[in-house]
Amino acid sequence: MSQLPEIVSRIKNAINSATTLEDLRSQKSTIVGDKSELAKISQGLGQLDAAERARLGKAVGQARGEIAELFEKRYSELERARDLRVIDEERVDVTLPTHRHPSGGLHPLTLINNEIAEIFTAIGYQTVEGPELEAAWLNFDALNIPADHPARTMQDTFFIDPLESNLVLRTHTSPSQIRTMLSHQPPIYVICPGRTYRSDELDATHTPVFSQVEGLVIDRGISMSHLKGTLDFFAKEMFGAEVVTRLRPSFFPFTEPSAEVDIFFNGRWIEWGGCGMVNPEVLKTCGVDSNEFSGFAFGMGLERTLMVRHNISDIREIVEGDLRFSKKFGMGGR
Repeated sequence: MSQLPEIVSRIKNAINSATTLEDLRSQKSTIVGDKSELAKISQGLGQLDAAERARLGKAVGQARGEIAELFEKRYSELERARDLRVIDEERVDVTLPTHRHPSGGLHPLTLINNEIAEIFTAIGYQTVEGPELEAAWLNFDALNIPADHPARTMQDTFFIDPLESNLVLRTHTSPSQIRTMLSHQPPIYVICPGRTYRSDELDATHTPVFSQVEGLVIDRGISMSHLKGTLDFFAKEMFGAEVVTRLRPSFFPFTEPSAEVDIFFNGRWIEWGGCGMVNPEVLKTCGVDSNEFSGFAFGMGLERTLMVRHNISDIREIVEGDLRFSKKFGMGGR
């Protein structure tokens, strides 16, 4: 009981000497909390006899009330001082003219397309482009896609009226590969980026207009090991040095053998694209001697690559043009 006034005085001094909210908050548990000296005294009252417990309990209770009231008062004072300081320091002259001129920027798909072009240009590839309105022969027949293949149906392909024109909105950028083989002699090292079209409903994982990048190599002695090495290099450039690739057997009419490309990224296997050795029938159609030359091809969706690399769960964020999304990739204003 004799020590109580000294304890109360020490606590009040600590409260009054606090100069910032952070300082006062840091002392709260030792001033008014369960770890305070008065709280510890209250916890020991049970060891006293009834008369002493009542007398000391009343005194401690009054002291705790005074300290709690002083704490709240000092807290309010410091809070008001902080608010006034912020108002003064962050004062804005609203009469000044504005300079909100958006600086603009490139769409994330354009950025990743340019990045891929730089990656392959650095190792000797060329970038080739072709028309989006394409001859059905270049989009299907030259790629060894049979007349009864599901990809030729109106459920998958946009055909152009009149149907006798045999024109389609290209379903992949592979026609650019055919055009390159028809107009250039091997060796050929190219990538073919661009927009493609398929009759899909727009949802979280599909869109009727999407972007691809395909690669084509035609040269002497090209093998599956060259394809795997190229895909390993490409994946590490896009996703980091720790990424791992694997090939799963698959089927495409224009490659033989064919494979799906998976990457191990962020702790799971993710399907990335398709690939394979160029089918000799495709080489023959394009006038390339398959006894002398061989080649590989691969293709990836740019939206899928962007989604995987930046953990985007809904493809509609990419295609709807919301600037709040694009600003994350460097497009914005000042």
